[in-house]
Amino acid sequence: MSHTPRFLPLLLAFCMFSTGASGLVNEYVLATITTYILGNSIEQFSIVIASMMLMMGVSGFVQSKMSDRFLLQKFIGVEVLMALLGAFAPLAIYAAFGYMNEHFTLVLFFFILSIGFLIGFEIPLVMRIIDAQNIQLKTNLTIVYAMDYIGAFVGAIIWVKFLLLNFPLTEISFIVAGFNFFIAAIAILYFLKQRIIQSPVIILLIIISTACVLIAGYFNNRELNNLLEQRFYDDPIVFKTTSKYQHIVITENKKTDDTRLYINGNTQFSSLDEVRYHDFLVHPAMSLSPRRSNILVLGGGDGLALRELNKYKDIQSITLVDLDPEMIKIASTNSSLVKLNNNAFANAKVSLTQPDLHNEGFKQAVYQRSGSGESPEKVASISVYNLDAEHFLRNVKDVTFDVIIIDLPDPSSVELSKLYSKQFYKSLRRHLTPGGFVAIQSTSPFHAKPAYLAIGATLSASGFTVLPYRQNIPSFGDWGFYLAWYSDTTPNNVRSQIKYISEFDVETQFITPELLVASLAFGKGELDAKEICINTMMKPCLLQAYTRQSWLVE
Repeated sequence: MSHTPRFLPLLLAFCMFSTGASGLVNEYVLATITTYILGNSIEQFSIVIASMMLMMGVSGFVQSKMSDRFLLQKFIGVEVLMALLGAFAPLAIYAAFGYMNEHFTLVLFFFILSIGFLIGFEIPLVMRIIDAQNIQLKTNLTIVYAMDYIGAFVGAIIWVKFLLLNFPLTEISFIVAGFNFFIAAIAILYFLKQRIIQSPVIILLIIISTACVLIAGYFNNRELNNLLEQRFYDDPIVFKTTSKYQHIVITENKKTDDTRLYINGNTQFSSLDEVRYHDFLVHPAMSLSPRRSNILVLGGGDGLALRELNKYKDIQSITLVDLDPEMIKIASTNSSLVKLNNNAFANAKVSLTQPDLHNEGFKQAVYQRSGSGESPEKVASISVYNLDAEHFLRNVKDVTFDVIIIDLPDPSSVELSKLYSKQFYKSLRRHLTPGGFVAIQSTSPFHAKPAYLAIGATLSASGFTVLPYRQNIPSFGDWGFYLAWYSDTTPNNVRSQIKYISEFDVETQFITPELLVASLAFGKGELDAKEICINTMMKPCLLQAYTRQSWLVE
């Protein structure tokens, strides 16, 4: 036993490294899966991580009341339980949400609190094992804690740069649990070799059994994941992937010929009625704008708004900005989406890396067809940039657009809420040609009235004149939009212009001049509220209006 102290601290330090790495990734996995199911990423990450840290503190107190007997056996028990709970947590949470919706929260917090409790047990147990083995605690305490923090840092980097990009959450959990258990198993085998653990046969059986369960779970997790995730959707899943930014699912109902796109579980469109939405998003602004040479689309990575814009032969350049390159890839290659968007990205120049938005090259790319004398029958130049819309606007200098189409998801998170803020709209105004129009999807005036009114009020506070309009989209219900501009033209004058539209300049699939006029009508009190917030980056009141006061009535 005299040589034990020379190797044991190093072994336990590696245990702390794996604990730090796997513990943090476990927190991220649970927070991410909760976000996918419940939405509002900042809130869910905050609650999940805070709850796990609470239980880490509780477990530290509880272990202080435990005796020093069977410390190694307790260490083994903690590692086995944490491996099994951590590995199967995403599958169990998916199953709970799909099969026992009323008790889903109980299951969710059972795993969050239990795993947090076990993570908090590890470091104190290791400290006590070190002390029990007569290793100088003062010498090794710094190393153990340092390895835990270093492990957490390395785990975060691996999570962002590798795991999240290449594996589903249900597989990440098995990879992380397997890694942590492997390191712990080496330590346990070392203890067995030193004959300092009783009942070695039982311990070996526990290790082997746990390893077999983890291996079986790993190789079957995707099939189980597919089976469980299907419970979230009415129609069969035909495609799904998780990008760095979101979870994307496509379903198809062959009987009704209905293709649907979901992001983080939220419906983005149904092929049965998406033309209603995109007709009303694109064609009113395009019909009213006196010029439409250069068009900017923020969002719209599915290519459906781009499909409508491609009908206009007088457009010279279209710039589309969507954060997620995976969405552009899917819209460009998935047969169902390519069919729906009429291969809208076929002629697009896609920049998968951030462009230099400050130089003249970008402005030339936007205006490359201006004054070229080319036939107006030729397809517009299309440039796609995968970066944040706010970052794009902030960094583009001296470039304006005749029409701006904003097809962003609803403001269900802080990240999205900033794209509906006063600061964002002020930046947007600087890039709109005088006399040009902005069309903004603005959630539901009925189901999300406080949010809808907040968007309009924030636009007005940013210097825009606004005109609200609406259309029924069967997949979503009553849906709202805003037209915005900053010339002296009043809403009544724009209403008059709309009434004089006898036909659209391009062939539309749904919208008619009569429907556009009708879309301006709201009932008594529908645009009234006692208090309407102005959304800013530092005070994202729109997020609260949307998450707390919306969709209470389906």
